[in-house]
Amino acid sequence: MNRFSKKLMITLIAGLSTQIAVAAANVATVNGKAIPQSYADALMVEQKAKGTPDSDQLRGAVREELVRREILLQAASKSGINKKPEVATQMELAKQAVVIRAYLQDFVANNEVTDADVRSAYDELKGRIGSTEYKVNHILVEDETEARALIAKLQAGEKFDELAKAHSKDPGSKDKGGELGWSNPGMYVPAFSEAMVKLGKGQMTTEPVKSNFGYHIIKVEDTRTLAAPEFDKLAPQLKQRLQAQRLEQHILELRTAAKVE
Repeated sequence: MNRFSKKLMITLIAGLSTQIAVAAANVATVNGKAIPQSYADALMVEQKAKGTPDSDQLRGAVREELVRREILLQAASKSGINKKPEVATQMELAKQAVVIRAYLQDFVANNEVTDADVRSAYDELKGRIGSTEYKVNHILVEDETEARALIAKLQAGEKFDELAKAHSKDPGSKDKGGELGWSNPGMYVPAFSEAMVKLGKGQMTTEPVKSNFGYHIIKVEDTRTLAAPEFDKLAPQLKQRLQAQRLEQHILELRTAAKVE
């Protein structure tokens, strides 16, 4: 083989190798339009995130899905439907959603909630819950004068549940005679909780307790020791909540800094 023939053969082999490499980078070709492997990779990541194990069957299904999409996309383009204003608007909104989701995922990844953050949130929650659970009844009214009149009636011997059914403005407990059931102090607004924890079993507030809901008359029916939930069981929920709070704070800061006219 002469030098020219060798050079030609090398060129042909190089060209063939390039074609093979390009083909390997594509999932399939539909009517001359190549479907990049990156599309399949993206769908595989989505499926794996849903718990679907990697397999030849899954890869085949992903390939077929991409082929079907390309066929339909070509048909849609041929019909001109992609040029309709309402379709173009939906496409732009979908593009926005993808970019925003990627940005938020990147923010979460770069502002990770640490184990120390989760432990601190757990300790704060544990302190807010306390070590005692209360079985509470209450009567809620709008006027302080009415609250004092009801306290006088209760002190005179009238029944708490009957007065609650007749006068309470709380729709969730009124028909149950004011019963709120078992709960910890952290479940109520501060004014309510502070008054409640000062009461012993069977005791009632002798002064109206004002909150943003109105005026409460609180009676503690019973108390029991409350075991705080274990850290390991609560940690995943706390981490998720902290991530959501951090993300919401970031969005709020961006909104505050933005010039909106």
